[in-house]
Amino acid sequence: MMEQLVNFVIRPPRADYSPSFDLLSQEFLLKSRKFTRKDLQVLNSRGHVLQCSHYTPLSPLEDEPLPCVIYCHGNSGCRADANEAAIVLLPCNITVFTLDFSGSGLSDGNYVSLGWNEKDDLKAVVNHLRTDEKVSRIGLWGRSMGAVTCLMYGAQDPSIACMVLDSPFANLNNLMMELVDVYKIRLPKFTVKVAVQYMRKAIQKKAHFDIMDLDAVPVAKKCFIPALFGHATDDAFIHSRHSEIIFKDYIGDKNIIKFDGDHNSPRPQFYYDSIAIFLYNVLRPPDALVVIPEAVPELQFYDDALDLNDVDEDTLFEMLRAVRPSSSNTGSSPAGCTSSNSLGSESKEESLSQTRSRWQMSRTVVPVELTGNDNLSSIKDIDSDGFEGV
Repeated sequence: MMEQLVNFVIRPPRADYSPSFDLLSQEFLLKSRKFTRKDLQVLNSRGHVLQCSHYTPLSPLEDEPLPCVIYCHGNSGCRADANEAAIVLLPCNITVFTLDFSGSGLSDGNYVSLGWNEKDDLKAVVNHLRTDEKVSRIGLWGRSMGAVTCLMYGAQDPSIACMVLDSPFANLNNLMMELVDVYKIRLPKFTVKVAVQYMRKAIQKKAHFDIMDLDAVPVAKKCFIPALFGHATDDAFIHSRHSEIIFKDYIGDKNIIKFDGDHNSPRPQFYYDSIAIFLYNVLRPPDALVVIPEAVPELQFYDDALDLNDVDEDTLFEMLRAVRPSSSNTGSSPAGCTSSNSLGSESKEESLSQTRSRWQMSRTVVPVELTGNDNLSSIKDIDSDGFEGV
């Protein structure tokens, strides 16, 4: 039982995927423009090889560098989870870089660390992109563990232009305590703290990090990067109050958006539109390849959740035009283009639907064997210091 709890943190189900079938094609059409996927490897500071992909226009009209957003997946995720981000951002002239963190997907490593070691993986990727003359500003987009990774790295690197933080947890220890109640994990109340101490020591021994160090609140108090938070209102795995706690103490420009759904729900179109507007306005990609209004409205930052009812109709229309190419940029696919390399040229919604039919976003779940009301014989030999007795 205790081994299962430890693995729930550091060895969740590892995403099993095929780059040939589950990633976007190496060449594909989107909004009647050609894009390419370049697969590459990056070495992290621990000597692990990270499997990565970079989505870019196939033939840019100019040599002007483009901004890049690095997508960071969740604890059971992989770089295929960035497919939707690529569909959202590529038409805005924003390239998308994604990776399998160490211990995830096809990368080296045996364990995940919920942001602690992942921030060093992210640093290796940023350093790689800094050497690419075709990349200008860099933004981050993370979900769940990936959001915490972005926040922890962003506090160390003020050169990051902006961050999208989807469903981050505020404090790992508090989250673990909450999950015991929410999912009725088979831990008697009086043993919870003892079990957490045992897990802490076991995780330190196996994965070489301290779960008590994963506290996003102190980090938020020293991060000035413009950030857009997002959280589903019915998220039972990481309750939306976690985002609210971080948001309250976040010192940089900030906005937060709430939307229907749970931790694993597909994100709604208006949320993706809001992300695209935010990233477009901060990263300022060149306009040569996309039809946009002459003046793109600035995204305003609020202390409360974004309420589209407060945006007048004309402004909202212009904001959406800024991230959706006009009808002159749409049309049927050229002759000879098959469904495997053409992604719904008529609308972003169609493209996302096609992408989801290829790869469903990785899910974060509590293993069934950890839930229920059975007795907990494996806890009986753990003493008050968190060590197994004899």
